Order: sequence, then C-alpha cells, then structure tokens
Amino acid sequence: MKNINEINIKFPGKSCNEAFARVAVAAFAAQLDPTLDEMSDIKTAVSEAVTNCIVHAYRGKIGAVYISAAIAEGGLLRIKVRDTGVGIPDIALAMQPMYTSAPGDERAGLGFALMQTFMDKIKVRSTPGKGTSVSMEKKIKPRD
Repeated sequence: MKNINEINIKFPGKSCNEAFARVAVAAFAAQLDPTLDEMSDIKTAVSEAVTNCIVHAYRGKIGAVYISAAIAEGGLLRIKVRDTGVGIPDIALAMQPMYTSAPGDERAGLGFALMQTFMDKIKVRSTPGKGTSVSMEKKIKPRD
C-alpha cells in the first residue's frame, strides 16, 4: 500500500523522552480520527517499544532512538521504533511474557506482549551488536 503521509523522528534515549515519543506518534495518528481506545493502544505500544530501547538497547548509556510512522491508503498506520544498541540474541525468548534481559529489574517483561495485544501486527528484527527494530501496524477503520 502506498504511503499518504510519513514522519521520521530521532531523539536521545532518555526516559524523559518516552512521553514525547508517544504524544508525537499520537498527534501524527490523529489525522486518521482513531477512537479513544485505538489512540490509547497506539500510545501504549509506542511507549513499550521506546522504553525497550531506553532500558535494554543501550544498557545504562544514552543512545539514539528512531521512530518512523506512516499512514498508508485505507487507514493503515505503520510505526517503526529502532535503536542501534546491543541487539537481541534470541527474539523468540525475548518476546515471551515475563522475560527480561535485565535480571533484578522490577519490570514485568511484558513489553512485547503488550505491543502484540494493542497492535494488529508486530515484527521484531534484531542483530546482536547492531540494534533492534520493531515494526507495528494498526488499521484504523473510518468512522461514520
């Protein structure tokens, strides 16, 4: 499907920027006139993906987080959150609920599970030592 509109954002992976990321993507997605529930789903998924970059990708260092979002024909919202951090050696393991790569951390390890719940499609690609990208899609149905 052809993209109608798109954005690209780069920002430092600081926790204070997580809220910026979710609001920026939400503002972009607003042109599709999503319901409040759809908007909440989008914001939660973006939050989880960005938090993964901040907490896991750079392991205590501050690296760049990249977000691209596009609106395609038919109301399809595509979002990609990417880092150039340590990567994920075993994606299947990392996507299991309750798994965390930060032992001793009080986090629940539900980030990927939440993204899968709130988005229609999610794809994770990662290369150890080079980074990770999470691509998500959500179809926003037109309202009458």
